[in-house]
Amino acid sequence: MPTSSISVQQISKAYGALQAVREVSFEVQAGEIFGLIGPDGAGKTTLFRILTSLLLPDGGKASVDGLDVVRDYRALRQRIGYMPGRFSLYQDLSVEENLGFFANVFGAHIRDNYELIRDIYVQLEPFKDRRAGALSGGMKQKLALCCALIHRPRVLFLDEPGTGVDPVSRKEFWDMLRRLRRAEITILVSTAYMDEAELCDRVALMQKGEILAIDTPQGITRSYRRPLFAVRSADMYRLIRELRSLEGADCYAFGEFAHLSMAAAPAAGADKSPAAAMSGIRAFLELHGHTDIEVLPVEATVEDSFIELMKN
Repeated sequence: MPTSSISVQQISKAYGALQAVREVSFEVQAGEIFGLIGPDGAGKTTLFRILTSLLLPDGGKASVDGLDVVRDYRALRQRIGYMPGRFSLYQDLSVEENLGFFANVFGAHIRDNYELIRDIYVQLEPFKDRRAGALSGGMKQKLALCCALIHRPRVLFLDEPGTGVDPVSRKEFWDMLRRLRRAEITILVSTAYMDEAELCDRVALMQKGEILAIDTPQGITRSYRRPLFAVRSADMYRLIRELRSLEGADCYAFGEFAHLSMAAAPAAGADKSPAAAMSGIRAFLELHGHTDIEVLPVEATVEDSFIELMKN
């Protein structure tokens, strides 16, 4: 039976009248990549700070690698790696100096754990004498990950690692995370990027300090029950506004298209098939003077499911 590497039970935290985290509970299994997914202000960073012993909870309890995050905080800090959302390494130290410093803090040696960071560090090595503050966003991200891993932690916390990083670097970073599975490191990652949710083993969708759902990305999207269509025309602003006037419809921008979820087909009659719904949508838009109309049935993404859960 899988063992829990992270156990969170009814954790709450408030800042004055603001309830940042409200009775949150979840389990992360050993060796799992688990994502906390939600927008800014959802409570992800507060929860990370509690789990890394940097912040005391107001209520509930949590353990990481079998250690209580409050009572056993000293031992806990030796077993975890933490990469905060903002770049927090020493800007005036070189790449090599930062890595050596963090290894010394944990009483580790770079040579002992080099194989763990080798695939990442080889990209940094040509710049090993460059100051960390002069690195690109993607290279800063790789350096921060190396420093979080150099003492071979059992649990790795990554708080919004893709923020401010270009899409190519984000993809490379996630490729690195998947390779870390071979080292049997449990990874808890937070992100506001819904596409990154699909790269996790399981996710918890968070909003306003609460968890809306916990499941695999596939389980989250399977729970989406409403017919969903991608729609566009020559006038997208007016299209979204007018589609929202349909009974039982929800419409929002989604890349080059608008996503339209329907409680039922807009066309009258008993035929509720996707073809009938698309015909009804097209007829509605033509009636309102739209041109260059395109209507397609689509499968729900994690983002569509998240939007649906927030509304309910």
